[in-house]
Amino acid sequence: MNIEIDEVIQLSIILPAYNDAKNVDVILPKLYSFLESRADCSEVILVDDGSKDNLYDVFAKQSQLTPKNVTLNLVQLSRNFGKEAALSAGLEEASGQLVAMMDSDGQHPISVLDEMLNVIEHSPVDMVAAVQETRAYESIFLKLYKNIFYRFMQDSQRYQLEPHAGDFRVMKRKVVDALLNLPERQRFMKGLYSWVGFKALYVPFQAEQRIEGKSSFNFSHLFELALIAITSFSVKPLRWISRMGFLVSIMAILYGLFIIADTIFFGRDLEGWPTLAVGIMFSAGLQLICLGVIGEYIGRIYDEVKQRPLYIVDKKWDSKKQD
Repeated sequence: MNIEIDEVIQLSIILPAYNDAKNVDVILPKLYSFLESRADCSEVILVDDGSKDNLYDVFAKQSQLTPKNVTLNLVQLSRNFGKEAALSAGLEEASGQLVAMMDSDGQHPISVLDEMLNVIEHSPVDMVAAVQETRAYESIFLKLYKNIFYRFMQDSQRYQLEPHAGDFRVMKRKVVDALLNLPERQRFMKGLYSWVGFKALYVPFQAEQRIEGKSSFNFSHLFELALIAITSFSVKPLRWISRMGFLVSIMAILYGLFIIADTIFFGRDLEGWPTLAVGIMFSAGLQLICLGVIGEYIGRIYDEVKQRPLYIVDKKWDSKKQD
């Protein structure tokens, strides 16, 4: 299929994929049907984040089925760099005036994508994001963990994170350009969407079941992402360390004054060993915690100053240039 499209791409859809070839094979025909009905020129960008399945075979097959107004691109990364990097790679490749991002597992309904496009095309907003209404599959512990995380990450003076608003969203070109201008390597995309500002609107949706397979995004991945988010996007832990150190110092001074007063006015001698042992263990544990938090920040600085690329592209394919 050697059809050249000279018109400006109006919509880019980014699908980051990691071992989701079977799901992509089901999703793409549905996207084709939707995009063909829009009539304007669109592109679908598959970002292969180091998959070990046959995603290229799916791309080769689906390249022969693209409507005339749709281009299918495949960006293959050299290894698995993580979803945040894959999304950034997709944003770098996107050329549309509007850019949408969806998961490649089939959980993001195309009907909701259509709703978000209608909103952003007919409302004075720059970004529309989908917020999952219910998460019945999540445990009470996981819900509590997420609520604490989002409450901790809020910074009402600079930005406002919308809880449960993920990467399923549509953005105008100026929002995408602003995101691409941010140089950091440790990227917390949900925070960056809010940090760049612009007028945003949120629409509720209910995620569908995965087409096939099981998500590899477990609690350990969530914990790691939360740790990266906190240490790369917030300085609250460092401030808390300073406040904790000040509080412990005040407590130590007050306790010292109490010991002096108790000895002078009541003649009671304080036994040294239990108090000394508890005090040493408490202060040592507190220092180790503080050093650990500071070490996480130093590690982020270390990663940033090396100036390594966020991802490495191995190969690129374009359906309109396939023989």
